[in-house]
Amino acid sequence: MTPPPDSRWFRRYRTQGPPGVRLVVLPHAGGSAAFYHSWGGAFGPDTEVLVARYPGRQERLAEPCVEAMEPLADQVTDALLPFADVPLALFGHSMGASLAHEVALRLEHRHRIRPACLHVSARSAPHRLTPGRARLETDEELAAEVRRLGGTDTALLADPELRELVLPALRADFRVVAGYPPRPPVPVGCPVTAHTGDADPAAPVADVEEWRRAAPAGFALHVYPGGHFYLLDHHTRLVADLTNALASASQPL
Repeated sequence: MTPPPDSRWFRRYRTQGPPGVRLVVLPHAGGSAAFYHSWGGAFGPDTEVLVARYPGRQERLAEPCVEAMEPLADQVTDALLPFADVPLALFGHSMGASLAHEVALRLEHRHRIRPACLHVSARSAPHRLTPGRARLETDEELAAEVRRLGGTDTALLADPELRELVLPALRADFRVVAGYPPRPPVPVGCPVTAHTGDADPAAPVADVEEWRRAAPAGFALHVYPGGHFYLLDHHTRLVADLTNALASASQPL
């Protein structure tokens, strides 16, 4: 199957020649493809990067947001199928980590497509999740939670006009998280690597390490200094770690 020239679901950073692997990046709650713009050409000439564009923000601002994990995972999986002509490596940060795990399971169990590797970042293992905060309905509650976790997206909350644009997507994403309770760590058939900050209030290292229970094909853990958005301060190291993993992933399916 030939990949489409464009997809509303992904911002695509093409390689000059045929790619050896596609890195699929699934952003955090409230995140957007723009947050990962610097990843576009960071992984070498053989790696094509696809960053998910969730409905209800940026280019898809007019579309309704998705407010539950299952339909979001279904839609991302379906959108990925045309890109599965080369190995797929999945990376998800925070909410995106749970989404990446769900997408990996769907690819494998429904479509017999085994991802080359799964990278989960700043997210406790499925069975170590704590129940989400369902009552983040007011603007003040949402803003306070985003500021607590950190990240560059917090700057948008200071501008009243921008805040009005971003809050619906934030609210939808936090409903996705709140509606995704703890569950058994269903194994995937590919190696799993977990990444986290050593001072992340939302994902303690011990809980992140428990992803090994979903990784019978191999597990690795990378701990970085910092909190929930360690990847901002340690971009170079994270890219190097991912590049090493992608080098072995770019093999024939």
